[in-house]
Amino acid sequence: MTGILFSVFLRFIICYPKNNQDKKQMRTLFPKLTIFIMVVIFNQMLFSGCATSVKKAEPFIQSEDTEVAVSPPADIQETPVAPADADIVEQPDEKTVAYFNPTEQYYYYIEAQLQRKRGHTDKAIYYLKKTIENDPESLYLQRELANLYLRKNDKQSALKLVEKMIGKEPAGSVESLIIYGRLKQELKQTDGAKKAYEKVLADDPKQKEIYLLLGGLYFDEDDLTRAFQVYERLIQNFPEAYAGHFFLGKIYEKRSDLDAAEREFQKTLDIEPDLEEPRFELLNIYDTRGEKEKAIRIYEEMLEENPDNIRAMMGLAYYYHKIGLSENAEELLTELGERSATEPGVIRNLVQFYIDQKQYEPAVVILEGMLKGAPDNSDIHYAAGITFDGMQNEAMAIKHFSKVTPDSRFYQNAVVHISFLYQEQDRVEDAILFLENVIREIPDNPEFMLYLGTFYEETEDFEASVDILEKGLEIDPDNPRIYFRLGVVYDKWGRKEDCIEAMKESIRLDPENANALNYLGYTYADLEQDLDEAERLVIEALKYKPDDGYIIDSLGWVYFKKGLFNKAVKTLEKAVRLVPDDPIILEHLGDAYLKTNDRKRAIEFYERSLLKKEDNGKEFLEKKIQELTEEEFQQ
Repeated sequence: MTGILFSVFLRFIICYPKNNQDKKQMRTLFPKLTIFIMVVIFNQMLFSGCATSVKKAEPFIQSEDTEVAVSPPADIQETPVAPADADIVEQPDEKTVAYFNPTEQYYYYIEAQLQRKRGHTDKAIYYLKKTIENDPESLYLQRELANLYLRKNDKQSALKLVEKMIGKEPAGSVESLIIYGRLKQELKQTDGAKKAYEKVLADDPKQKEIYLLLGGLYFDEDDLTRAFQVYERLIQNFPEAYAGHFFLGKIYEKRSDLDAAEREFQKTLDIEPDLEEPRFELLNIYDTRGEKEKAIRIYEEMLEENPDNIRAMMGLAYYYHKIGLSENAEELLTELGERSATEPGVIRNLVQFYIDQKQYEPAVVILEGMLKGAPDNSDIHYAAGITFDGMQNEAMAIKHFSKVTPDSRFYQNAVVHISFLYQEQDRVEDAILFLENVIREIPDNPEFMLYLGTFYEETEDFEASVDILEKGLEIDPDNPRIYFRLGVVYDKWGRKEDCIEAMKESIRLDPENANALNYLGYTYADLEQDLDEAERLVIEALKYKPDDGYIIDSLGWVYFKKGLFNKAVKTLEKAVRLVPDDPIILEHLGDAYLKTNDRKRAIEFYERSLLKKEDNGKEFLEKKIQELTEEEFQQ
């Protein structure tokens, strides 16, 4: 523990707050921290080997919820709470407790830093909240807490905490506002992000990064006028900001002012000559203008500077092909094909710059050229399969995926792609036959068994599905995905208890599996069994997928089964907003409206559901609509 405390002490010195307000807040804490660490170290030396002589402290974790951040709405998402039991949070060193009152602010602060260093984010949050209880006005501590929330990807809690901090900072301080803007941006709440960034720049025009963030938001929304103004302000404040010139060039390019775009890209290179992106933008301009010699010269310059520049080689090869210099193109592509056997960066660059951007035509030209230099290269065939799949050419995709050999790192993915390509063509029997043949050759791959079980399930051969999934579990008994699929099959087969047990096992193996949590919760609700547990499970699922309309529907259905009809309506309305065309969710909302005596709205949503229903589910719903309509007419 001595080493850890020393490292935290060192970190505290290095990371000491930079602004005066935070320095003032921490000056009162610093001497106590120093004394605390020194006494703990002395205590370690004094009591080494004598731990049993010190009485163990009583657990000091309280059950009250001391949440600083406002949680998401309780009817949709479970409120995060502090640990309630002493055995959840690691106990403090017993010799330390013997000498220090654990309610002291500095004790909790140092414990929070220790837990953060150990990677125990939840525990660090707990102890930092205890620190804040003793100093609720400390913006420094609240920013620390917001960063911990971000560390565990709890953006909503971080946002609500930062919202409270805004306006409390001293004049000229924009740290909280910057965090607020970044959170709004990550949560796709771009209007709030833009307002925050504009306020930051109004208060402090020297925040260089904020110009780029704000300009990027306007650019992505195609608000080129405002984006242009932001980048101009960036250059006025930072004349050497090459990114400002680059994005001005992009705006000119979008406006088809290629001469102005060329000037800005060239200015970018004047400031940072080693950048590649401005060169590729210039290549686009020269290609558009038909200035072949200029384009080729840029490619050649990049390859002279770095002969291993794969992207430049691919670009030049495709450009040669495009302008009719086939021999030059073939020479480069053959070389790339030969190099791909030993250089994984070749395929990686191809995927990154062509396939990921859906530039399928150049990708096909490059891949087919590379195959001339390496006709049996599985990596190239896999990339070709992905490309043809993206072009919706299923036959060519299957052809190339089929040439991926079992020793390839892409073999499993290729098998899965072939299976689902058959499925997309309504050739499920071919998918089953294909997977059965693969499993005969490779009988120890549980993933193949999982997919085969899925296709058996689709044909309603539930017995065969269970058999193959159980074989998968014999090979990999701790596979939560197989247990989940097994639970789904049991459910469709009508074996509800087996479904429940399989889902429980899936959750045990993967407690954050939102789909399994939701499935089990919905199953309990549908059976009207253990509804409190159903609610807990679905709320837990929403912690991991807070905007999933299907999970929100499950929560609404739990409320419906519990007789909380107004709450069910509110929740199901949100589900319909997220998934407006699902017949089951629409019918659920109709049922909830009916229970609240809103017959007109019930009929409305039943009719919307009816339009989306398959034939086998229409008869019962039509009867419900007819009965309600007759009752309305009689009234």
